Amino acid sequence: MNATLTDQEFELFKDLIYQQVGIRLDAPKKTLLVSRLGKRLRELGLPSYQSYFDCVSGKGGEEELTKLLDLISTNKTDFFREPVHFDFLREVVLPQVEATKALKIWSSASSSGEEPYTIAMTLHDALPDISRWDIKILASDISTRVLAKAAAGIYEEERISQVPKDVVRRFFLKGRGMQAGKFKVRPDVAQLVNFRRINLMDASFPIRSSLDVIFCRNVMIYFDRPTQAKLMEKFYRYLRPGGYLFIGHSESLQWIDHSFQYLQPTIYQKP
Repeated sequence: MNATLTDQEFELFKDLIYQQVGIRLDAPKKTLLVSRLGKRLRELGLPSYQSYFDCVSGKGGEEELTKLLDLISTNKTDFFREPVHFDFLREVVLPQVEATKALKIWSSASSSGEEPYTIAMTLHDALPDISRWDIKILASDISTRVLAKAAAGIYEEERISQVPKDVVRRFFLKGRGMQAGKFKVRPDVAQLVNFRRINLMDASFPIRSSLDVIFCRNVMIYFDRPTQAKLMEKFYRYLRPGGYLFIGHSESLQWIDHSFQYLQPTIYQKP
């Protein structure tokens, strides 16, 4: 069974995905959608993309809709990616909260966990008295699939090949026997991170106290400007005054309305 995705069906999925997660699929992404969804149609024994659309958009389709969003999510990240942010966290943010010894950070597109675990490792490195601190790292993503992988904290050797050897030795457990070639984040690092599914398009987030730092890197490139502006409004609301926003190196807030103060490329502050 080889169903064909018509232009009309592509428009239906395109509108649904934009409505749900703010990602705008342009025409060249039609092939990508076919490759990601075709296998799912076969697994469910559905004869057409229209029937699959009816399934995910109809009553009772919430679980399958989540699987659809998992399938179209792009999840590419690395440990210690864009190191300027971790340097800023160590050198600027930590001295500012030293008196309270409390720090709340949100990794808002955590993918398979490399970013929030890097944050946790940076804090362990910088704080010899970390056990006396109240540190909370919320790590979220739209994809339940990558969140499950992230929560397990297990990575193939190639995923940590660029991480300095001494960092691997201090913060990972090396697998043996059946787990040879795999590395698991140490429990004292992992316990700082709480993984949770959050859709950045939701009107509000399950966050009860103001945040010191929000990481939202290489996410906005998938959003149009109105969606970016709405997201910045929400981030601004959840940051404490003086809190920081880190975005990706290929992103900028230059072309959208926002209330943040520019500090340096990819780093902004709530006044």
